[in-house]
Amino acid sequence: MEVSSVFPPSASPTEGANLCEIDVTDVAIHSVTLPICLCGLAGNGAVLCLLRWKGHTASIFGLAVTDGLFLLLVLPSTLLFLLEDVSCSPILPLMYVSFLYLLSLISCYWALFWLTAISAKKDMKKLCRLCCHCDLPDPMMWVLWGAQCLTFFALITAIPTVTFLCPSHQQEHCWVALTSMFIVILLLFAAPVLITRTIDIVKAKCGSQQQQPKRFDIVTFLLVLLALLLSLWNFLQHLGYTGLSFQIVFLLACIHSSIKPFIYFLAGRCWSPCSVGSLQLSLQRVFEEQKDKTARSNNTNRDTGV
Repeated sequence: MEVSSVFPPSASPTEGANLCEIDVTDVAIHSVTLPICLCGLAGNGAVLCLLRWKGHTASIFGLAVTDGLFLLLVLPSTLLFLLEDVSCSPILPLMYVSFLYLLSLISCYWALFWLTAISAKKDMKKLCRLCCHCDLPDPMMWVLWGAQCLTFFALITAIPTVTFLCPSHQQEHCWVALTSMFIVILLLFAAPVLITRTIDIVKAKCGSQQQQPKRFDIVTFLLVLLALLLSLWNFLQHLGYTGLSFQIVFLLACIHSSIKPFIYFLAGRCWSPCSVGSLQLSLQRVFEEQKDKTARSNNTNRDTGV
């Protein structure tokens, strides 16, 4: 199934062809996408089963749920794409293919929002101290956080609309709209998290008391960076600056939704032998690290006081 680099086409490539020519590249891409989806479903399912719902882990739960639902939809679609490639006849309607294309875009921005929401108010306070050398009152922080949420939901509505109404990057108003939305996503969602996490990691490594950076900060930095790079790739793709097919974009979206659990486990140092206990311990090391350190610090202070 061949799809244009900007938006799904209006006709199947097999229309008007008398002979069945199997596209080996498409078959290879869909064959790679299939096991990636299966691994992603297993990884996100493990996160949902092993991670405790408390505090900042709620956003990680939200990521695992949305990624799992996306992969559940992608898995049968990939099988049907493979069947199309082999049979040389269209099976999925064009509207459904367009829906998958838009869903792959939205899943990336949705992940970026969940990662931003993990510590949005904390990041805003750090940026205010860094730029203005002042602390904003709590009511102002709630107002800024609410404005950020409203902006996100407005973008989630605008991105599919603009993408659907502007299938061609040659229209100037479409170029301006897409560029404006990406700048808002960069400045309002990605930049605060990347800047604050970079500062925390540098302080931990280069401070007076050199410490290991928190695993949670490293994981958040990596996930936001991956989401931002995929968003940038989709942005350039829609403007016509990259010539990748829909199959490649679809594969990248599947990789992005599947790789997160494995980043959690690797950051928590889940080495062999791999078991349910070791997987749960690795998640606790990443997402409950700060809580454990605080508890140990309180115990130390209590012992010292005695």
